[in-house]
Amino acid sequence: MPRLHPRAPLVAAVCAAAALLFSGCAALAPEPVTTGASGVQPLGSGFLGSVTTPTPEATIEPERGSWDGVEPPAGYTVVVVSAGADSATSTLVSGVTRWARQRGVTVTALTARGDDEVEDQLLRAIETSPDLVIGAGPDVVDVFSLTTAQHLHQQFLIVGAELPEPTANVTSVIWAGASFRGTGISQDGDIDPTAVTARRATDAVSAGVASVLHGLTGIVLHLK
Repeated sequence: MPRLHPRAPLVAAVCAAAALLFSGCAALAPEPVTTGASGVQPLGSGFLGSVTTPTPEATIEPERGSWDGVEPPAGYTVVVVSAGADSATSTLVSGVTRWARQRGVTVTALTARGDDEVEDQLLRAIETSPDLVIGAGPDVVDVFSLTTAQHLHQQFLIVGAELPEPTANVTSVIWAGASFRGTGISQDGDIDPTAVTARRATDAVSAGVASVLHGLTGIVLHLK
């Protein structure tokens, strides 16, 4: 029977401990979040943070850039509905249309004045059955709150505002100064037109669409 070197047990123990240590570290490394349809780029680990599956109406704070690389599939269609001609709303709409054109996404922009026209344009958008209906800014919130829950087959995204009680088919992207929640609900400071910049608009639509593509809907994304 061969004799073991006196140090063999110690070497074996050290090797085993090292293997356990390195395998443990590997297990703790952050992994991309893959929740959407096949072919869609995974979200970065900073999108959900320590949250595995957000609860309905939850608010998450994705890290900037954690949605980079998540692109809509070929043939994706979007309709953006807005109300008012103020600079903040125009910036949001421009952000949506610019995002869409850079990716070859078919985009239709519908404008309105007042709640009645918002409702008409929203219903018109739904009738065309796009992949996503986007509401831009606070002036569409009151109508979207009443109408989106009646069309659960359609996915909606609100940028620069949020619904007070969103159903599972409505996702919102907000940030400081762009977090209006509806007439009689919001507070001072929820609307700050200077907070709506071209960069914020681009981030909002990119992050929001990425969330929808991964099936993370019915939640609020709060950009830092």
